[in-house]
Amino acid sequence: MHAARRSPLRLPRPAICLALACTLSAGSLLSQVTPWQTQIAASPDAQTLPEDRGADGLAQTLRKLHTWASLMTIVAHPDDEDGGLLTLESRGLGARTALLTLTRGEGGQNAMSSEADDALGLIRTNELLLADEYSGTEQFFSRVADYGFSKTIDEAHEKWGRDRVLYDAVRAVRIYRPLVVTSVFVGGITDGHGHHQVAGEAAQEVYKLAGDPNVFPDQIAEGLLPWKPLKIYERLPFFSITQRGMFDYATNKWAPVRFYNYITGEWSDKAPSADVQIPEGTYDPILGRSYFQIAREGWSNQKSQYGGGNYPLPGPVSVAYHRYASDVPVSDHETNIFDGIDTSLPGMAILAHGDATFLKTALSKIDQHVMTATFGYLPSDPSKIAPELAAGYRETLDLIAAVKDSPLSATDKANIDHELRVKVTQFNTAIAEALGLQVNAFVIPRTADKPDALSNTAADTPIAVTPSSEFDVRLHVTSAGPWSTGGPLRLTKTWLEPSDTTPWTMQRLGSPGMDSVWSNAGDIIYRVTVPHNARLTRPYFSRPDTEQAYYDLSDPKLANRPLAPYPLAGWAEFTYDGLPIRIGQVVQTVHREHGFGSLYEPLVVLPKISVGFSSNAGIVTLGATAFPLTVTVKNEQAEKDDATLHLELPSGWTSDPPTASLHLRAGEAIPTTFTIHPTAVDTSSVPIKAIAQSGNDLFNEGVQEVGYPGVRPYFLYRSASYEARGADVKVDPKLNIGYIMGTGDAMPQALEELGLHPHLLTTAEISGSDLSRYNAIVIGIRAYSNRPELRANTQRLMDYVRQGGSLIVQYQSVGFGSQDAPYALSLGGNPEKVVEEKDPVTLTDNALFQWPNKISSADFNGWVEERGHSFLDSWDSHYSPLTETHDPGQDPQRGGLIYTRLGKGNYIYVAYALYRQVPEGIPGAFRILANLVSIGANLNVTATATNSH
Repeated sequence: MHAARRSPLRLPRPAICLALACTLSAGSLLSQVTPWQTQIAASPDAQTLPEDRGADGLAQTLRKLHTWASLMTIVAHPDDEDGGLLTLESRGLGARTALLTLTRGEGGQNAMSSEADDALGLIRTNELLLADEYSGTEQFFSRVADYGFSKTIDEAHEKWGRDRVLYDAVRAVRIYRPLVVTSVFVGGITDGHGHHQVAGEAAQEVYKLAGDPNVFPDQIAEGLLPWKPLKIYERLPFFSITQRGMFDYATNKWAPVRFYNYITGEWSDKAPSADVQIPEGTYDPILGRSYFQIAREGWSNQKSQYGGGNYPLPGPVSVAYHRYASDVPVSDHETNIFDGIDTSLPGMAILAHGDATFLKTALSKIDQHVMTATFGYLPSDPSKIAPELAAGYRETLDLIAAVKDSPLSATDKANIDHELRVKVTQFNTAIAEALGLQVNAFVIPRTADKPDALSNTAADTPIAVTPSSEFDVRLHVTSAGPWSTGGPLRLTKTWLEPSDTTPWTMQRLGSPGMDSVWSNAGDIIYRVTVPHNARLTRPYFSRPDTEQAYYDLSDPKLANRPLAPYPLAGWAEFTYDGLPIRIGQVVQTVHREHGFGSLYEPLVVLPKISVGFSSNAGIVTLGATAFPLTVTVKNEQAEKDDATLHLELPSGWTSDPPTASLHLRAGEAIPTTFTIHPTAVDTSSVPIKAIAQSGNDLFNEGVQEVGYPGVRPYFLYRSASYEARGADVKVDPKLNIGYIMGTGDAMPQALEELGLHPHLLTTAEISGSDLSRYNAIVIGIRAYSNRPELRANTQRLMDYVRQGGSLIVQYQSVGFGSQDAPYALSLGGNPEKVVEEKDPVTLTDNALFQWPNKISSADFNGWVEERGHSFLDSWDSHYSPLTETHDPGQDPQRGGLIYTRLGKGNYIYVAYALYRQVPEGIPGAFRILANLVSIGANLNVTATATNSH
């Protein structure tokens, strides 16, 4: 098996996905190359965007061949990026563009599904990779995790470690080697978030540090070389600067105007100047819309944060950037961020120190071939420019050899070689586009040992394989014109290549359509056996818990990459005029999804058996002599299997049954409930582990597929362990609770742990059922943003309260207000957050806190991530604020828990992040939740309300 060449200083093209479940209709497998790829690597996409295909794609590749401009933008979270800048530079001007996103957005909100924390981080990773495809940008990440909203750069430094961020940022710059670095943040309070400030700081710091070999010398030992960007820009602050000063969005406070230059170490009392305007609204006649429009469509696919964006109208859009430093002469007002740098192909010669005459001459000849091809390009007959492209390709290979044999320094040789190999990739792409070369690799149902001609459509297959399993793969190779044994275009070889170092067994069954000396389409069928110890498809980054604000890496070589490589790819190598042209695609699977049709997704390798609990932790009532605990075992194989399941318990504890025997059909998941008999339950935390055995193999991890329709799924692994935490919590088990799920949370499960059995209300039930059967109805987080029936039935819900019901509303998004409540209330334009989870909480002596559990400030101990989100800004005098808390320097926040009596019932708004605490088994959160849903039965509340009236 022949492996594609991989440069040690380059990252392969990242895994990126398409709209509509990051897949496409069966029969629509298309191009595997994109203009913006910088390494010959297997595409994870079944189909690239229209902008990257056909005439549009080749036109953009020709633009890129004509320049060596390169840019890296550094931001904090997915959706922070200035996609208009990246799209303009990549698709419009042909520059290489990269995005370093420090976090994966783990601490953000989720408007699309119930996943949170690291699962949400995987979703946002794939959302961002989809957005990158629109801007034509390569993606990098650091190791740090989004731990939630941060108000200061000091907190971010403390949580992340300043050097950890700089280490990863410097490494990304040394890998990608951009001429210019930018950020959308300036490293000050106008950035509106502590994480944003770190990104702005990091962009300036890498300009200073990445070129110094004494900075992080282990990276140099790894094989990376120092790299000094020539210029650094950051976008002008997008929050107000007025006579009052500058506004800090994070704290909702005004402050004196002060900006810090991390390069010079100087403070300034003036706002940064606008040194260059980026015309992002420029219309591209080849692509048929503006760069800003293309970018915003990509940004709109990051739906977990906003539920989807708005597509902008065409027209001028300009964004101002400030230049913080430059190593080349510049004017006060520039026209582009590359002003002062010769980014033409011959301009690459500045990388050579000493006599570079041979380099300039060769680069000019290559550039002439590119220009001739560009002027001769006819979209109706792109193959006409293939000879000119081949000539430029051959000149580039010759120049690589000449540079290697030249007297230039080792550093100069490496820098020039890096850029020339990018050109080799771009020539490979351009010739593949000009000749219409394609390869499609996908799993097929088991076929005959000697297959005949195959259909042009694909049948459904499982999305995953497991170790030791066997499956068939079809490699479909096509070209716009014919290849032959004696013509300029020849198909020289095809193969499957695993990303794993463990060998896979591959048997070639046949090659229908490949037995002709003249053809433009054919297939090769393989029977593949997955090795028993195959590497599983999983994140290469993990952390023991969410309190650790950074990831540990299972394979440091993968650092900065979005995801680990998919397990298997199909390749074809042609020669054109004797030059190798290589294209590849990650092996795809096909399955049908209602509303989408047949969809393609990359093949993954999962463990044979998955075992796990529904949450990491939960509560057990103090003094309990028994409690139930459910473990789910899933057979990920395509055939049935038997397994046994048992729990590892503390000394003296027992379970009933001691062991469960399971007979699992293919793909079947079986929940098994054990009754746990503890020796004693106190307030300590007790670990419990689940282990399944199948044959001689033991399994102690659960696999969770995360995602939603419209984004490629990925797989999160969790240890099959559970923390049982004793809690002194009381609640009437006869309470009947209704729950209206919003964007997704774990509160119904928490109610189950309290011994209650909530009913999830449907749209029809909200609109037409008898709500009075419920003692309390709880509205889930952000429900008013995705359940329009709530607002339509406000009167029904208020009538339910008036007749004696209790309505508990958890935190909501902007837009929630007086129209949704019995009396006026408001979140304000920028809802307050209390982000320090250890901030003290002061309680009133309201009866809500007295029964059935005596709630005190101690019930807020041990909380994670934050106190709460979307505290009310104002409210009518009918409401009573029951708590107060605040971050250091923040105004007192009394809008976190408000209560009013309405008729015979109770209305409560609670901004405290109970939904984040219950999955972690925080006892106080369960006690508070019990009191909230019990308020209707709290005679002290009723008596207080009556006396007040």
